[in-house]
Amino acid sequence: MSFDSFGEFLAMGGHGFYVWWSYLLTVAVVGFVLIWPLWRRRRFLAEQRGRLRRADALGQQAEVESNAPEA
Repeated sequence: MSFDSFGEFLAMGGHGFYVWWSYLLTVAVVGFVLIWPLWRRRRFLAEQRGRLRRADALGQQAEVESNAPEA
């Protein structure tokens, strides 16, 4: 099927609205599927860094308490 103008190409014989929305929806879903795991990984790593910092701080606090002179 050939089109005589760009407007006819966009209209796609009256089906353009559905064709272009389906392309847009496909690109949005594929983008979401690609970006979501990256975002979750980044968030997971940030949470783990926070847990390690808290564990390290608690470990240092426990060392200080264990080295304190007993009364």
